[in-house]
Amino acid sequence: MDPEACFTLAYAAFCLCFVLSPSEARSAGLTVQHLFSGWLGSEDLHFIQHHLRRSTLTLLLHCCLPLGYYVGMCVASPEQKLLSVRQASACWQLYLSVSVSVLLVSGVLALLWSRRGWDLHPISRALAAHAQPRSGWRAVASSINTEFRRVDKFCSGCASARVIVTDTWVMKVSTYSLHVALHRDCHLTVTDSRQHSLSPELHAPLQILSIRVSSLDPRVQPFLIRLKSTEYMELQDKLQAPIRNAANVVIHLTMSELFLETFKTYVRMNESYRCPSGQELEPCIGCMQASAGVKLLRLCQADGDGECQRCYCRPMWCLTCMGKWFASRQDQQQPETWLGSRVPCPTCRAKFCILDVCSIE
Repeated sequence: MDPEACFTLAYAAFCLCFVLSPSEARSAGLTVQHLFSGWLGSEDLHFIQHHLRRSTLTLLLHCCLPLGYYVGMCVASPEQKLLSVRQASACWQLYLSVSVSVLLVSGVLALLWSRRGWDLHPISRALAAHAQPRSGWRAVASSINTEFRRVDKFCSGCASARVIVTDTWVMKVSTYSLHVALHRDCHLTVTDSRQHSLSPELHAPLQILSIRVSSLDPRVQPFLIRLKSTEYMELQDKLQAPIRNAANVVIHLTMSELFLETFKTYVRMNESYRCPSGQELEPCIGCMQASAGVKLLRLCQADGDGECQRCYCRPMWCLTCMGKWFASRQDQQQPETWLGSRVPCPTCRAKFCILDVCSIE
């Protein structure tokens, strides 16, 4: 691979990590908050002032990335003579012009935001919508700073995409902005949910809820927050108003409920079992409501001390009850091990894994 392609791939990976801030980048300290913590100040002591500086600096650094690629290509590909703009190709000249223009515009915007004590910053304007007639946004900022220092606040998400709920305020921290709404003025509505069979960070099932925050004040723009379903009750306890479920979303409040949905998904992917002709399915002995719907067949290729065993029981359990049994036999402190574990059959105690559970046709 030529040097230009190698540098392009490496720089693209760096930009993705720096802009999106995945968990690996955060653990390595490749974030604006970590690299410039001295200038940004303490978030715990001065929450609003910290995010005024953070959002401005983030905008500037992100707008530097296109120009950084050009500078890097000057070193990675000297034969293109990019250091001499006149000798560079027309495409590179256009790219340089756009990169410099983007950086200059962001610099002017950052300078404008910082003037008059940050009065013109979008965050300051958002706070001004909540200010009393004879006070300004700084009074609102002082109130938020004080409540953020308390230990009983609700926080969810990573540093650049967090949901924070204090005694008075509902806030969403994003890369370039900060959304704020008062408890007494806002309505929260569950609009959507996404089910993930396996979270890359937690190695466990995950349901993400999308909740729309709308304020009665027309000056406050509505915004969308996202959080794990297992944090839903904690959020509801912190709010002073109920959360509406307009989309009739089924919210899984516990890890066992999340795992049950994942268990059903994986079982439906397994080989199905066809009952012998003339055999009637009895009601599930677990719930006595649904008909027996699963059969344990040794289908996996496991070996070792934890090897799965052959089960000779007739179908006696429905899929839901079998999933609940599977979840109840797990270590509740290690949900990342649930999918790969083995449990005894609830009837004959023969060990099986999730690959051995077959739906009945």
